Amino acid sequence: MASSTTGKLSLGALTAMVVGSMVGAGIFNLPGRFGTATGPFGAIIAWLIAGTGMYMLARVFQALAEKRPDIDSGVFAYAKAGFGDYMGFLSAFGYWLGSCLGNVFYWVLIGSTLGRFFPEIFGDGSSPTAIIVSLAGIWLFHFMILRGVEQAAFINTIVTIAKIVPILVAILLFIFAFNYHQFSENFFGGVGMPEKTLVAQVRDTMLITVFVFLGIEGASVYSRFAKTRADVGTATILGFVGVTGLMVAITLLPYATAPRAAIAGVTNPSLAGVLELVVGHWGAVFISIGVLISVLGAYLAWSLICAEVLFAAAKSKDMPKLFAAQNGNRVPANALWLTNIVVSLFVISTYWSRDAFNFMLDMTSVTALLPYLLVAGYGVLLARRGEGYEATPNERRRDQIFAWIAVFYTLVMFVAAGLKYVLLVAVLFVPGTILYVWARREQKAQLFTSTELIVFAVTLVAGLIGAYGLLSGAITP
Repeated sequence: MASSTTGKLSLGALTAMVVGSMVGAGIFNLPGRFGTATGPFGAIIAWLIAGTGMYMLARVFQALAEKRPDIDSGVFAYAKAGFGDYMGFLSAFGYWLGSCLGNVFYWVLIGSTLGRFFPEIFGDGSSPTAIIVSLAGIWLFHFMILRGVEQAAFINTIVTIAKIVPILVAILLFIFAFNYHQFSENFFGGVGMPEKTLVAQVRDTMLITVFVFLGIEGASVYSRFAKTRADVGTATILGFVGVTGLMVAITLLPYATAPRAAIAGVTNPSLAGVLELVVGHWGAVFISIGVLISVLGAYLAWSLICAEVLFAAAKSKDMPKLFAAQNGNRVPANALWLTNIVVSLFVISTYWSRDAFNFMLDMTSVTALLPYLLVAGYGVLLARRGEGYEATPNERRRDQIFAWIAVFYTLVMFVAAGLKYVLLVAVLFVPGTILYVWARREQKAQLFTSTELIVFAVTLVAGLIGAYGLLSGAITP
């Protein structure tokens, strides 16, 4: 927890930041999303792929924290160090934007959870009432966070403990209700589900696995608040291992309690629906309360991360200096204001989405992939050059292999996401470049190098194609 005297975060508080960031909305939707896509066999393969890829990424974050202790707020700063100013900006903007979209998803999930009990009022989480409640919540949190980061980090630690309890109870109930015959019947696909190849089954789970691992870099983002620099890497690995175990259990155990078709048919949050199949209505109520606590806690963590990324990017002159301002409580107030204005606009836009719930989840996942790819790429560069490895040369080869696997994994995730989401992310990146131009003009610096101009041109063309697709109806949110 943050010390009242130093304002620094201990290993426990940093680990809670990782767990608090990762255990948010996604884990409560794993049963339904996996049930729709595949059976236990495909789920095991999907988790092996996702777990390996994200573990490699976690090891890259750990290595970079150790080898480049001079770089704070790691995610975009690593991209800048490795690939230049514009790629650093795109990483910062993409990570910030993905965090904003993730926060929108949290409010949609809150609305859909309340919609389980008040369907006429909240619907699927994108009804007018749900949007009004979400906007009220956004600004309530906004003014609370303005009171101070350390207090918010302390609340996050408490909430992290509170929200793990319903998940552990659900796991125990699933174990108690385990039916081997049902599990084996579902294993290769189950009865009454459409035929799909194993590759297609696994591909359809990929974006949800990216989403539930978002937050793995939570300690890295908050590295400037760490009491001990080495704690950043340790907290990342501890958080990853613990949360992965929870997610695999929440995915696989429901297959042993009900037919896959029943699991696929439950409403969101699907963990509540599946537990209701096992123990009755009280199970849905119990998990729904856990969802609300969990999501509000994760929203707090991600609001902090959003503002921190924008603030750190402004401090390093990758964003306009307007966002480097802090209030008397050391909170990046202007960054927080822009974040919550953008989140509010996206929440309002969910009214016109066909499936706001899954659309926001998938958009969040894809937006995070570029920052992750650039971090992995920088891990490769650093290990190849040997920077920071003077005292530990024997670690270079290992770290380079880990980083290459992380690069390959993130590229595979882009392919699994599909062209639609890549184009939609480009639509958002193009106007975002205005912030980059603003920052470069403040510094009277060169706008683009020749390579960066090519990257911008590709982004612009992709954005225009995406915008045309939206306007013509070829791409639907």
